[in-house]
Amino acid sequence: MEHAHGSQGSETRNDRPIRVLVADDQPMMITALKTILNTQDDIEVVTTAGNGREAIEAAERWRIDVAVLDIRMPHLNGIEAAQIIRQRRETTKVLMLTTFDSEDLVRRALEIGVQGFMLKDSGPEALIDAIRRIHQGASVLSPGITEFVINGFRDSCVAESTTTAPPVEPLTPRELEVLERVALAETNAEIAAHLHIGAATVKTYVSRLIAKLGVRDRVGLAVWAHTSGIVSAQSSQAVK
Repeated sequence: MEHAHGSQGSETRNDRPIRVLVADDQPMMITALKTILNTQDDIEVVTTAGNGREAIEAAERWRIDVAVLDIRMPHLNGIEAAQIIRQRRETTKVLMLTTFDSEDLVRRALEIGVQGFMLKDSGPEALIDAIRRIHQGASVLSPGITEFVINGFRDSCVAESTTTAPPVEPLTPRELEVLERVALAETNAEIAAHLHIGAATVKTYVSRLIAKLGVRDRVGLAVWAHTSGIVSAQSSQAVK
């Protein structure tokens, strides 16, 4: 486990870089990610971990803003580590990195409420943008993962002869607009600017949508929007 110099106790502030944890069992991957992320003035990799247990300890000790976790690690995998990290420190957001070889792992990660998924072969710009967006409150999925999750969901629906469950109450035109923007990975501030409403109002709409659609979080809203055909995987450059 490696650490950068800095205060362990400082909480999130707008005048400091996003504090990032990188966890992967491959040292070369950690080095590559650190090199990419530390080129940005607003992002700092303050610590790293080689397995799930180290990641949990580091996230809590260093008050991490965004934990970038490999989905497959020894001594607790990325999903198990993410679940404990989120339980112990709700303000820490989780971005999961995957080679995308297991639909079950992706589904399990969705169920525990991680904020994003990126393929390991995503470009540096996509990774940097994902960390910034997740830190701002958005949810991010690589396009390939979006299609993978949606296709898997549809296959399971066919097998069970079911379809996407309709909302408990019909969605209003404004709720549909907000839902589409959430599925495009926009933050509350970006949605507010596009729809010319307040950010607090957007937050209210998002909470209402989560309740109406019976999903866990913004990622769940995005998946629901895609499986329902409100937006297409091709039209969003990344559930972003």
